[in-house]
Amino acid sequence: MDSKSEEKIINDAIEYIKDFFINEYSGHDYWHTIRVYRTAVKLAEKENADLFVVKLAALLHDIDDVKISPLTASGKLNAVMFMSEHGIDQETIDTVCEIIDENSFKGLDSVVPVTIEGKCVQDADRLDAIGAIGIARAFTYGGSRRRVLYDPGLKPEMEMNEAEYRRHMSTTVNHFYEKLLKLKDMMNTEAAKKLAEHRDQVMREYLDEFMLEWEGNK
Repeated sequence: MDSKSEEKIINDAIEYIKDFFINEYSGHDYWHTIRVYRTAVKLAEKENADLFVVKLAALLHDIDDVKISPLTASGKLNAVMFMSEHGIDQETIDTVCEIIDENSFKGLDSVVPVTIEGKCVQDADRLDAIGAIGIARAFTYGGSRRRVLYDPGLKPEMEMNEAEYRRHMSTTVNHFYEKLLKLKDMMNTEAAKKLAEHRDQVMREYLDEFMLEWEGNK
């Protein structure tokens, strides 16, 4: 496939996700996907990864997420349909679907992607879950799922497998400890590890401030 054809497919994918996420308010929206896409491309350039595969996987990574589209999640049906309609070969379709499948945080069942392309996409997605934007997205998602901000009587569950993590219902502050503060040490690429250091610190400082205000000490 020539570069012009690849460029058109990527542009079509951007338009597709803009329509797909038009009524999505959980923090897994169009702009989240665009941020992941841009970060994944930067990481891929540093890692000499296949840019077309990274771009496709980054743009399509949430359209079959079980939280958003549970009926298509297992077969990655939305992603497969988009790629098939754009004449993408089966090998690339399989590669992109594998990247999407490996991408999600699954508690103790989380995996390190097989390919460097998958590692770039996973790092980009996880970077968007931490730092200042990560804090905003955590509370946005929590509100969309009717989670309370914080309850001192509910302690975080630190060791959950995928099934436990999926059905777990807790507070948004607990979510920081159950997932977000773990992500810094789960980055794959050196560039992502450096970015994650600062974003992790932003979250820790925020939580310190939150607790001071919660206790009425500031």
